[in-house]
Amino acid sequence: MNKPVLELQKIKRVYGRGDTKLSVLRGIDLTISAGEIVALVGPSGSGKSTLLHIAGLLDTPTAGHIFVMGREATKMNDYERTLLRRDTMGFVYQSHLLLPDFSALENVMMPQLIAGKSEIEAKRRAIELLERVGLSKRMTHRSGQLSGGEQQRVAIARALANRPALLFADEPTGNLDPDTATKVFEGLIALVRETGLSALIATHNPELAAQMDRRVSVQNGLLTEV
Repeated sequence: MNKPVLELQKIKRVYGRGDTKLSVLRGIDLTISAGEIVALVGPSGSGKSTLLHIAGLLDTPTAGHIFVMGREATKMNDYERTLLRRDTMGFVYQSHLLLPDFSALENVMMPQLIAGKSEIEAKRRAIELLERVGLSKRMTHRSGQLSGGEQQRVAIARALANRPALLFADEPTGNLDPDTATKVFEGLIALVRETGLSALIATHNPELAAQMDRRVSVQNGLLTEV
């Protein structure tokens, strides 16, 4: 059996205090193995985004333990968590969040340069990824010159730029029309499988969720297999 890339143990997240206290997550357990793609489903407001943010070390749980590549992130300081996130994780959001003043190529180069890669290395990797998502002829275009589907494909390439072990995606096709969403999502899944990384992808679309290895659902603060 593949070793776990991500383990969440008894994760709780409470917001507020006293009468205003809101328990969003009430004891979440989740294990994702190497190469596994997991769909995260559930109604709006159920805590999917909160769970993704905690699993991706963008938020801190009120209680519980997070292990990434066998290392307990909940015992790390902010700097150590930042390095772990940078070196092992990629993120795709519903909104592409591209830098508007930079080209598609520069957007995909940026996280690599921040991680210390040379400009030559970063450019080579960015070209490779943009070609694989079908944007070989759009590399020099700024985000405002790209369609919604093209922008999200750039965001996917950017998320994979530093060769992460784990990808998090929060409704990555939620802002796209159905046909474009299907094409972008199929491209995302193909690229994830091709590179062998693990992924936790939140979606409200049952047809997209069915393409993944398994589905888990957040309801009433708890996680169940679907």
